[in-house]
Amino acid sequence: MDDPVDAYTTRFQKQEREIKSLSEEIEKLKNPENLGISSQLAELREENARLKYRLNILKRSLQDENKKCVKNTKNISQHLKQSNQFNKNMLNINQHLQKLFGDAIRMAFPDLQNPPLSVAPSQQGRFGDYQCNSAMAMAQMMKANGQKVSPREIAEKIVENIPFNDLIEKAEIAGPGFINIHLKKAFVSKLLTTVLVNGVQPPPLEMKKKVIVDFSSPNIAKEMHVGHLRSTIIGDSMCRLFEFLGYDVLRLNHVGDWGTQFGMLIAHLQDKFPNYLTVSPPIGDLQAFYKESKKRFDSEEDFKKRAYQCVVKLQSKEPEFIKAWKLICDVSRNGLVQLDEGRKIVFPPGHSIPLTVVKSDGGYTYDTSDLAALKQRLFEEKADIMIYVTDSGQSGHFQLIFAAGQMIGWYNPAETRVEHAGFGVVLGEDKKKFKTRSGDTVRLVDLLEEGLKRSMDKLIEKERDKFLTAEELTKAQRSVAFGCIKYADLSHNRINDYVFSFDKMLDDRGNTAAYLLYAFTRIRSIARLANIEEATLREAAQSTEVLLDHEKEWKLGKCILRFPEILQKILDDLLLHTLCDYLYELATTFTEFYDSCYCVEKDRQTGEVVKVNMWRLLLCEATAAIMAKGFDILGITPVQKM
Repeated sequence: MDDPVDAYTTRFQKQEREIKSLSEEIEKLKNPENLGISSQLAELREENARLKYRLNILKRSLQDENKKCVKNTKNISQHLKQSNQFNKNMLNINQHLQKLFGDAIRMAFPDLQNPPLSVAPSQQGRFGDYQCNSAMAMAQMMKANGQKVSPREIAEKIVENIPFNDLIEKAEIAGPGFINIHLKKAFVSKLLTTVLVNGVQPPPLEMKKKVIVDFSSPNIAKEMHVGHLRSTIIGDSMCRLFEFLGYDVLRLNHVGDWGTQFGMLIAHLQDKFPNYLTVSPPIGDLQAFYKESKKRFDSEEDFKKRAYQCVVKLQSKEPEFIKAWKLICDVSRNGLVQLDEGRKIVFPPGHSIPLTVVKSDGGYTYDTSDLAALKQRLFEEKADIMIYVTDSGQSGHFQLIFAAGQMIGWYNPAETRVEHAGFGVVLGEDKKKFKTRSGDTVRLVDLLEEGLKRSMDKLIEKERDKFLTAEELTKAQRSVAFGCIKYADLSHNRINDYVFSFDKMLDDRGNTAAYLLYAFTRIRSIARLANIEEATLREAAQSTEVLLDHEKEWKLGKCILRFPEILQKILDDLLLHTLCDYLYELATTFTEFYDSCYCVEKDRQTGEVVKVNMWRLLLCEATAAIMAKGFDILGITPVQKM
């Protein structure tokens, strides 16, 4: 795209010249001596009116262009400010394009409320690198509002209003209104250099939020079994993702503690209603009452000390404090808890099944402990995001818990994200629930030991024991065994059941950890086998431009830079198989590149290195860096030699 400032300046100058010329003509027409024959007077007056009209249009056009130029100047300065943020962090290209096209749509159609925005990578190279497909949906929306505009016209206006940027080379309109976006190779090259120089850094985080992930939850009285496998693997990977992106992550599998909360409430009760022992305190809004006590607890040191003393006295069962505790509990239950055949139950809105808070025998249930855990995590841990990783069979239970939490007023789903990430069960190769031959539940330790045995058999079958030391062989064994078990789980959509098969997960063909680990090791070995030191590669990253002239270089470069887009998608839907699919796509795209583009050229007879194409070696390094970070998020440990 040309520099818009130069284009606007040229247009201004041309329009100013036209205005000056028209003004001179109008002045001449005002003078009767210049009118000539009187019979032509009416005609000349008409011409005068037309010229004035044209003059006004040109003046308005000039004002509009001036406003647009000022807006683009602001966009340029904003862009320069943003570009400084991208010096170290990876840029989410899709997100950046969405912002550019969102701005263009708002400038082109300022009166259209909530216009649809659709930007995605192109499926075929001939349609550009990305596509914006908003025009068709916008045409439908405008038609519903009584405006008939073709999608192609809409697309043209969008393209005309794309703000100044150094990412887009050109935007072409195809078919009924598709906008094919072509990226600038120089800018993509700079983004790859950023990865090579600074490592794989996540995009800047707008706000560091507190994330709690509840997962695994083994019964400490029993051994862990295959049923714990999915929750542990999926939950751990989710935590790693949030941690990499810069969130404050707390891993949990306990029900929490309520002591301090009641200490605060009782101390506040004593101050606000000193005669509470004889007169029932008129607490109408327990949530507001709690917030008042929490504010004092955080800001008043003396109040905090008294709150802690109240906890001690409550736990010592002093009558005055037990009564205060019961008063608060009564307020909490008022209007929410119903009695049903001795049980105390709660009906969250929109649900026909109740939560059982207290059983008829006075005992508590999972409903009770999960409600307590929800409250503790919201008010004491101050979580902004809570993810519960359990099997899908518990989905109904958690929907009840979340609905009750909202009904009580503990959280607003528009501000706090509370979500159940359910998963299917592990099946045996007979498509039935995974069990031992005798029908018993498979112990986790037995499954892992079997994985270690099979991975060693695979390595020996490939004669790796002849090239690796005993220590290297053991590392490779553990990497393949545990990596394959984790990847086999994570590469499937967690919502579905999946079949556990050692034969499939240890296969080094297709989308498996075995294939990816071998591919990663090969990529890492390219520079080493060419006797290129790491220090040389680091220096080259600073000084060598990453060329993207060959179609396979270009395809690989773009694939590498899609990593932040993939992570953002997983952040939104918590489906980790998307990362596995991406890593497999990256590995196969690299193979296409390596087969077509020589990185290191050797003498065919002597085998000596005669030429090193350093920019291509840097593409190898960037690929490996992204794969390594992807493995880390999945909890997989690659090895240097395999």
